[in-house]
Amino acid sequence: GPRTLWAWGQYNRGGRGVGVWPSRRPHIGDFKMHTGSCRMNWKRGAYVTLAALATSAAIGLGSAVVGGAVIGDNAAAQAGTAAGAKAASFAIDLSHSSIVYKTTHMGVSNHWGRFNDFSGTYSFDPKNPAGASFDVTIKAESIDSGDKKRDGHLRTPDFFNAKEQATITFKGAGATAGSAGAFELKGDLTLLGKTKPITAKLVHIGEKDLGKMGYRSGVEATFTIKRSDFGMNYMVENGGIGDEVHITVSLEGVRQ
Repeated sequence: GPRTLWAWGQYNRGGRGVGVWPSRRPHIGDFKMHTGSCRMNWKRGAYVTLAALATSAAIGLGSAVVGGAVIGDNAAAQAGTAAGAKAASFAIDLSHSSIVYKTTHMGVSNHWGRFNDFSGTYSFDPKNPAGASFDVTIKAESIDSGDKKRDGHLRTPDFFNAKEQATITFKGAGATAGSAGAFELKGDLTLLGKTKPITAKLVHIGEKDLGKMGYRSGVEATFTIKRSDFGMNYMVENGGIGDEVHITVSLEGVRQ
């Protein structure tokens, strides 16, 4: 209001309310304000006062509009950044990752083995599973069943044909929420030159900044295939080695 135009003192006039009295007589006119009313001596200075009030109001309104626009722009920018955010990419740390398999032997026991050499990247944010991405390449020659003679046989055309089919690959894109906090990851597995769609159960183990070791993430996927679907038929019919192979892929990655 107009009381902000000069440095005037406030006073209480016998319970009539708070008023304003000029500490000095301004040259533009006498201005008294008390008991909630305003009395002005309309001299030529009154027009100056009204102009000042109008200017003050305009400045205040302009500030509100500009301030609102700035806040709106900032909010829009932040929303756009959040909407365009993508999950970080992690490079597989081989020394802290494992790919293991399990199948039956002669129908009486389970046999376990592993692959020792693989690489790749993945992206997974449990808050945005649809943006998941996995690209893993396994060197078939790195199969390790715990027995060198058997490993030699597994590398032959009876099984992995490692000389001609040197790699096994998995490429996955997009996951959906499953049960018990897990997710379903769909992708393509290529083995012995044949590509088949698979669905894996995916669990996000955790992630955090480990200082000098970098920001790390851990995930684990499990799925089952029939090796005969890929043309690996050796000892399937006689039940010597199971057709179903259960695979666990446990990955730890460093954020790129």
